[in-house]
Amino acid sequence: MWIFFVVIICFIFYMWMEAHRNRIVRHHFSFSSFPKSFRRFHLFFISDIHRRRVSPKLIERLKGDVDLVVIGGDLTEKGVPFARVKENILLLRQLGPVYFVWGNNDYEVDFHELDALLLDCGVKILDNTAVMFESEEGERVALIGVDDVNGRRDRLDFALSDVPRSVFRILVSHDPRIVQKIKKEDDIHLVLSGHTHGGQIRFWKFGLYEKGGVKEINGMKVLVSNGYGTTALPLRFGAPAEVHLLSLHSEKD
Repeated sequence: MWIFFVVIICFIFYMWMEAHRNRIVRHHFSFSSFPKSFRRFHLFFISDIHRRRVSPKLIERLKGDVDLVVIGGDLTEKGVPFARVKENILLLRQLGPVYFVWGNNDYEVDFHELDALLLDCGVKILDNTAVMFESEEGERVALIGVDDVNGRRDRLDFALSDVPRSVFRILVSHDPRIVQKIKKEDDIHLVLSGHTHGGQIRFWKFGLYEKGGVKEINGMKVLVSNGYGTTALPLRFGAPAEVHLLSLHSEKD
């Protein structure tokens, strides 16, 4: 009987370790439409931090490799001290300019206070809006963010309204279901999302959600992250915690 309990304890410890990994998944994406003058564009994507503390060691490993940081929602949740949220933001800011989209759990807290904290820390909030990056040659890349799909706050039409047709478009949405609302004429090239935690605890192919990864859907590359933190239980199995470093470049390079 004691062997059974030892196995259970070891299994729980393993799941705790999976939930606290600092795994960096590196992606190299090439696009025929990506502006050649940008050369290599390095984007750090982290989603679903929830209650977790961002590791300073993770930040040290990434310093010098990142052009901008994107937080893909669920930066926090009910019960997380704002002091911890601020610590996480300030660590991420060490890597570069930070951009944020709202997730469903971010609305569990006083979101007015969270909004003020983000602004005070110099974070740009993409709530159905877009920001442009321009190379010295005048070519541009748009980072487009939509508000929480789960709460029906998303307005992709608003976010796209100020983005010229010729601009390379990256869309960030906490909830990957945004792909169901994207039309071909929206000309989105890359979608970044999280929300599902990859099922968080899954056994082989079985889980509440599909495991995170990259797919091509209707000509778009879609990245769904397993996320960095957890919800309910600080445990994972079959869907380890992860963050992402994306290198975008032109196919002509």
